[in-house]
Amino acid sequence: MGEKLPSGPYEEILRDGTVLCKFMNKLMPGCIQKINTSGGQFKMMENITRFQEAAKKWGVPEIDVFQTVDLWEKRNISQVNQCLMALGRACYTHPDYTGPCLGPKPSEENKREFTEEQMRASEGIINLQYGTNKGANQSGQSFGTTRHIHPTNLTFTMNSNLNPM
Repeated sequence: MGEKLPSGPYEEILRDGTVLCKFMNKLMPGCIQKINTSGGQFKMMENITRFQEAAKKWGVPEIDVFQTVDLWEKRNISQVNQCLMALGRACYTHPDYTGPCLGPKPSEENKREFTEEQMRASEGIINLQYGTNKGANQSGQSFGTTRHIHPTNLTFTMNSNLNPM
């Protein structure tokens, strides 16, 4: 940003949104016209909201943007971190941006076109996702001993109270 960050805990430095707004103005000059540096709680939370809107315009997906209370009340700082990482990844999508990026480069579409002949050639190939047993079978496998039932151990008793139908 071209200036030294204030000292203190990470969540306290970001809490009022002024650093975040200045950061967005470095990425997209003039995207946040007014940054509140004094005032009550709602003025400071307004800075956070302005940052969130600018981050979405920069290319941060809605799902990665934290809620204002996540930062203001320090409820979910990890979501704030996720938003900043998404902001760093979005830098890759702006060819005019020459500064540093943060995180892995997002994947790009790599569309392929196959001919009908190429599609038919794949029909005779067994996909490895189906699995293969390479000719194996279950012969020779034994899991424990078998159950032995001998006719000599079986005894039957007759109940005289039963009436056959």
